[in-house]
Amino acid sequence: MNSNLRSSTKLFLSLMITLLYFGCNGDVKAGQTAPDFILNDLYGNPVSLNQYKGNTVLLDFWATWCPPCRKSIPELVGLQKRYRDQGLVILGISMDNLQQYNNKSLLAFKIKSGINYTILRSNDKVLYDYFGNQRISIPTLFVVDREGKIVDKHVGFMPGAVGKALKKLF
Repeated sequence: MNSNLRSSTKLFLSLMITLLYFGCNGDVKAGQTAPDFILNDLYGNPVSLNQYKGNTVLLDFWATWCPPCRKSIPELVGLQKRYRDQGLVILGISMDNLQQYNNKSLLAFKIKSGINYTILRSNDKVLYDYFGNQRISIPTLFVVDREGKIVDKHVGFMPGAVGKALKKLF
């Protein structure tokens, strides 16, 4: 590996570690309006949170390399099946590095894992808007009500916790 590539890789890893552990500002809390975003899905199509106003939205910040994130997938798949017809939308916001895990690889992971909800690619702005200066732990799930307000936040995988939060809304 040449020295320029090695330096670029070290800088990127350093920035990712800083972002993952320290964030940027303050995080959003229950009762606040969920920050809108425009992120690309795995086909390159832009998706915004605002396009789902009127639905209950579950935002799942996750990554393929995260064991608790992977363990939460079957529960999220089940919740999507159970509440889809009542207006639940799950948006999985992948924090995987695009250069290391491209859209084709992530799509293959989605199919292999039976994921039945939309996966979006994270960016610095959405991480800043949702986590700010707070340490980012994944998975982190935000429950957003039909009016666009955050009503619950779950950090880590706690089997059944998100389902209990959704029962209050449906």
